[in-house]
Amino acid sequence: MRVVDSHLHLWDPELLDYGWLEGALLRSFGPSELDGALAAAPDAEYGFVFVQADCAPDQSIAEVDWVLSQASRVGVRGIVAHAPLEDPAATDTHLAAYAERPLTVGVRRLLQSEPDGFSAAPGFRASAAAVAATGLAFDACVRAHQLQDVIALADAVPELRVVLDHLGKPAVGTRDAAASAAGTPWAAQLTALAERPNVVCKLSGLPAESAGGWSEEQLRPFLDVALQAFGPDRLLFGGDWPVSGPYGRWAEAVSTWAVDRLGATEAVMATNAERVYGLR
Repeated sequence: MRVVDSHLHLWDPELLDYGWLEGALLRSFGPSELDGALAAAPDAEYGFVFVQADCAPDQSIAEVDWVLSQASRVGVRGIVAHAPLEDPAATDTHLAAYAERPLTVGVRRLLQSEPDGFSAAPGFRASAAAVAATGLAFDACVRAHQLQDVIALADAVPELRVVLDHLGKPAVGTRDAAASAAGTPWAAQLTALAERPNVVCKLSGLPAESAGGWSEEQLRPFLDVALQAFGPDRLLFGGDWPVSGPYGRWAEAVSTWAVDRLGATEAVMATNAERVYGLR
């Protein structure tokens, strides 16, 4: 099996500042730690798309440089870097810097903690158009109640390739709760978002949204909703390591689901990410 993981995080708090880290995540997660995680993962040929890990904004270009220094060791094939899209001038500066750095395939400005409508500001949409003009993708990380904002952004900048992170972070409940995905407001909004042809969806992040552990039976209904909405060619596996874990358990859960629903893993687990991000 080939796996092109569309959502990998790496960080070292001794090198860059990550104000959000706490608890078990407040330590280095680099190549050695990833080796340990993969040792318990399904046997596969792995490649990765690194996604910015929300270091201090003024360190975002330095974060890309650090990941580039680790890329051959880790198997990073693409980088989604931070860009301050609320500031068009600063975005232009970042895009110019990223154009000189190989492997940059997209940008992300985290929206999950911003007020509703943040991405509707004229400056943000001007920056989004600038991102689209470079050919880079935009990773949209929002919570379920913000999916309408992603719909509005996709409509306002139809040339922008939008990659929805973590299925829009639906409320998945607890391991022992009966999963209810279809028929929820999240499912309706995700289905509406999927009507926009410039949007794709990552099958990622659900373990981190589950309180007190998770089970395959609990999370499969959410994958099913995404499949019905986007179809098999617009879904990308994302490990979201180390935020979601254990790595091997989530990779196994998604690949098993793909075999059960599609009869094969290649599209969801590898080739869709290669196409969406234009990986070489």
